[in-house]
Amino acid sequence: MAFQEAASPPLVRSALPELGDFPELAIFAKSIQMKTFFALVIGCLIFSAAGAQSKTSVPDSTKKIMTVEASCGQCQFKMLGKGCSLAVRMDGKSYFVDGTTIDDHGDAHGHDGFCEAVRKAEVQGEVVDNRFKVTYFKLLPMAKTKSRP
Repeated sequence: MAFQEAASPPLVRSALPELGDFPELAIFAKSIQMKTFFALVIGCLIFSAAGAQSKTSVPDSTKKIMTVEASCGQCQFKMLGKGCSLAVRMDGKSYFVDGTTIDDHGDAHGHDGFCEAVRKAEVQGEVVDNRFKVTYFKLLPMAKTKSRP
């Protein structure tokens, strides 16, 4: 007996109509696909933002943490430059900061923002070429002021 190749089954047409037969159904199906796609994209963005950790948020236990004044270099420390840039003041000398920005720490022009107030911060880093290269930056809460009756 010789081996016979099995005949492929005839193409079976589904009992369901094609989407092209009903344009409204095709539009609805594409709408669901787009909503699913956008939901996945939004989910990925939220997941990645929640999992992201700033490179300046974890101190190095082998380095000293310094408490410094932090503010807008131009608005508060009267440094020369364009726009508003984060700066720190240590031992009476001001340095622009590299490694984090003024916008990473809230609204710079808010009532407690860097352009309106000088704040305290805990930092780690070093001065290189007259700029402070930050590896850790933690903005401390503002000191509470006594209100007058």
